[in-house]
Parts: sequence; structure tokens; C-alpha cells
Amino acid sequence: MPQPASDFDVIVLGAGASGLMCAATAGQRGRRVLLLERAKRIGKKILMSGGGRCNFTNYSVEADNFLSANAHFCKSALNRYTQWDFIELVGRYAIDYEERKHQQLFCRDSAKPILDMLENECLQAQVDIRTQCELNRVEHHESGGFTLHVEQQGRALTFGCASLVVATGGLSIPTLGGSGLGYQLAEQFGMQLVPRRAGLVPFTFSDAIKPLCERLSGLAVDVSVSCNNRHFSEAMLFTHRGLSGPAMLQISSYWHNGDSLSIDLLPALDATAWLLDEKQQQPRARLKTRLANQLPRALVTELQALWWPADDDTALAQMPDRLLREIGANLNAWQLKPSGTEGYRTAEVTLGGVSTDNISSKTMEAKACPGLFFIGEVVDVSGHLGGFNFQWAWSSGYAAGQFV
Repeated sequence: MPQPASDFDVIVLGAGASGLMCAATAGQRGRRVLLLERAKRIGKKILMSGGGRCNFTNYSVEADNFLSANAHFCKSALNRYTQWDFIELVGRYAIDYEERKHQQLFCRDSAKPILDMLENECLQAQVDIRTQCELNRVEHHESGGFTLHVEQQGRALTFGCASLVVATGGLSIPTLGGSGLGYQLAEQFGMQLVPRRAGLVPFTFSDAIKPLCERLSGLAVDVSVSCNNRHFSEAMLFTHRGLSGPAMLQISSYWHNGDSLSIDLLPALDATAWLLDEKQQQPRARLKTRLANQLPRALVTELQALWWPADDDTALAQMPDRLLREIGANLNAWQLKPSGTEGYRTAEVTLGGVSTDNISSKTMEAKACPGLFFIGEVVDVSGHLGGFNFQWAWSSGYAAGQFV
């Protein structure tokens, strides 16, 4: 079948962070760009991210901040378009932002200026943005180029393009448009997929820890958590379903079903040495009373019921060193085995995706299908919490935008 005359040079599927960046970059190069979005409005995930204030990047971006079957894949794009490039763009638009813990950058008031900035960059580059567009079918022509069959509010539309960019995101938070469309397109063109699972997601429990978490729901404590040779020091939040907070979200990306978490409730202390010293210094005190100086009282009450239930009223001097050592070991390495996670419903990212073996790290183009590009979350590159997933969106979108 002969290739139809292209309506556009480039069609980008998905008006999220990476799609908007790619469309604007390509348009600024003089390419005729069409940006298609399934939802009624563009950039929904941008608007809700970071509690509505958009953690848009981080002052320190390294390859180690990302998970991928190929740990080196992300480096090329991240080096081509850095956090400093995006910060410079934000500065040009005079968007007010602030630095928070761990060098995270947030909008000071609202995420809306970031979305407005990206939309304006697209409009200046004469990008044609269309919403409420459902993709029905993609045809690839032997001579090159693609034909897209789209439905927009009951109307059947057909578009042609030389380059097609898949920026459809992952499966996380389906209420904000998460879907498997990008993976279906990858499979249509014979590309491999890395198994997908929810990342940056709260844990759930089904054993005795579940009612404990319910009773402590809303309580946060700073911890250090470890799993599979990775560790993070951040806040842990008890919820009525299990454990959340930055520390748990971070480690969830490294956790697999059946794994245990090791949680250090007193990361600044050698708990065993401290307990034995307390026994000498405060022999008549109760352990619960002394520990309440280090941890929230409600948490101490729960730990007492778990670890020294028969010694609630026992003075420290009467507690054997062996028991104090056991309690100390538990305080520095509380072993918990989650039953699972809350899944894609609340996950901030989708781990896995289109295999990087199939994609050029320089251009984001499919090696076996010239003109087909994959960017953003649909690719097997996922960042830590802290602005890294947005930076991957900006960097991969820019990389593809330079070559479409």
C-alpha cells in the first residue's frame, strides 16, 4: 500500500510531561506536530503531582536515581537535557519555586504554572493539541510513515505522519489516564516488554501488623528502611491499610512479593547500647517511659505489646540484658513482611515497560522500526521519589524531539 501524504511530520500520543516536552521541542525545530490526548485536558498528572505543587526536578540527578534493566540507558538523555536546562526554562517564565529536603524542587504555590509553561511552549511552536482523542488503530507503511485512526467525540479521524512518538505513560493511577496503550503499540511492532509492576507505592499487610497500623494511622516517624541491598532514610507513615510515607514509597520499587523489610526505628542510635546504658543510668525507670523520649508514645505502646508484653511495669534494672539486646535488635532492624502493595491505584510510577534493548538511548527511536519513538514512563526507566521521574520525562522528551 503506498504511503499517504503526511498530514503532519510528527504525531505525539499523550499530552503528559514527556509528550508536551517532545512536541514543543520538535515544533521549535520547524516540524509540523500533532499532539493527541485521550483525556479532556492535558497534563492532569502534572497538576496533581507533589501535592499539587509539582516536584519538577532535583538539583542532583544521577543514573543511580533510576531503575532499569539497563542502568546506563538513561545517561545519554539525562546528559543531553539536564535539570539545569529545565530550571533555566522555569526561570524564563519567572515561576516561583523552592528547594525542599534532598534537593527536591517544588513550585511554591501551584503546579499550574509548569503546565501553562509547557502548553505555551507548544503553542509558540504551533503544535496542534487535540484532547478527547481515542486511538483505534495504527498502520505502518513499508515505505515509511504511519496512519492513525482516531475517534474524537464520535467523529472518525485519520492522520498521517512520518514520525510517531508514544508518550502514553504507564499503568499507574488510572483515574489520571494511566493505561496499557503504549505497551500494546510496542507489542504490535514486535518490541520486548520488561514485566511491569507498581512502584513508589504504599505497602499493605494482612497479619497482626495490619491492626497495629490501623491503630497508629496518621502517625509519622523518621526511619531508615532496607530491602535487597537498598536503603532509604525518610519518614514512614502508618495508614489504616499499612505503611506509606517517602521511605516506604522509595523502598517499594526494590521490594518483591515475599521479601521482608528491615526498618530501623532509631537510625541515629545503637539501640542495644543505649538500652544497656539506660539500665545503668535509670535503673528504676520503665523501658516504655525511657523509649517514649525517642519515639512517639503511641508507637512505644504498640512495640511494648509486641516485644516485652510481660514487663510493662518492670523496672529496667529487673529486665535481663538478653531481653534488652533482643529489643535493641528489633528497634534497629524491625522485620516486617508486607502482604502486598496498594497497586497501580495509588502507585506514582510503573516499573518496567518497553525494553531499552529495543530503543536508541540517543534518539529514543525504536531500532527495528524507523520513525517510531518511545519516551517517558512507558519506557523501562523509573526514577526515585524526588523529581526524578519528571526529569526523565523532560530529558527523554527533549531527546526524541531533536530527532523526530
